[in-house]
Amino acid sequence: MAEITAAAVKDLREKTGAGMMDCKAALVENAGDIEAAVDWLRKKGLSKAAKKSGRIAAEGAVGLKVAGKRAAVVEVNSETDFVARNQQFQELVRVIAGVAEQVGEDVAAILAAAAPAGGTISDAIASAIATIGENITLRRAGVLSVDEGAVASYIHNMVADGLGKIGVVVALQSSGKSDELLTLGRQIAMHIAAANPLAVDPAGIDADTVARERAILAEKATAQGKPANVIDKIVESGLKSYYKEVCLLDQPFVVDPSKSVGQALKECEGRVGAPVKLTAFRRYALGEGIEKQSNDFAAEVAAAAGTR
Repeated sequence: MAEITAAAVKDLREKTGAGMMDCKAALVENAGDIEAAVDWLRKKGLSKAAKKSGRIAAEGAVGLKVAGKRAAVVEVNSETDFVARNQQFQELVRVIAGVAEQVGEDVAAILAAAAPAGGTISDAIASAIATIGENITLRRAGVLSVDEGAVASYIHNMVADGLGKIGVVVALQSSGKSDELLTLGRQIAMHIAAANPLAVDPAGIDADTVARERAILAEKATAQGKPANVIDKIVESGLKSYYKEVCLLDQPFVVDPSKSVGQALKECEGRVGAPVKLTAFRRYALGEGIEKQSNDFAAEVAAAAGTR
């Protein structure tokens, strides 16, 4: 049996885009002959992944994995919404979420991590691409944990257990009753799904975002002819209103809009039996920020027919 080197496997993968394990198997089957291995992969349909990797993937699913006081949320994209109902794809998202919960939120580390069925997560994605026939990508991952307390979650527009269009995880640090914390945490997660805050509080908002908002407020006040000595006060007042709109703790709580999320947390401490601090959250909405390709089917047919 010919020796299969790591360099040969890497070379074959670069040529075909197939998974590492598939490339090694192809070389073993063909006694190390690269060209024969390429043909073997093509016959198996495993070399298609590279050709599909450039296509826009803005559909798919957001997946959650909660394990005690730690949780992960991932976004795995496909080209069409139909794939989100594919059981193989759904299981792939669950596997990726489970691995993310273990290794953390760095995408490169997740892709390089071992998959339960063998090979790496990157190999599992390449195999799914070849089988399903669409480009599939792991776009992002978020992982939260607490030393004591609870990490609550919520999936919106659920397509299967733990999978949906919007996924939220919330970390509540507290030594109080875990069942009360989970109930409140789920309510806050639902609020986050609906209200889409930028940060927990003003300190968490990107400095460039605050500077841009400050400049807009100052420009508006100047255009309205406000005197220079009051513009700063107008800007500061405007920023306070802005923070109420985009900071989680300042937003009106969707469960009871008469109070803010921060007030609801404070009131909950009596039921929990200890102070409660909301330390972080992650909210992933499927496809947000991805420019989706718009296809004019009639134009494509006309172009193919040579009429345009």
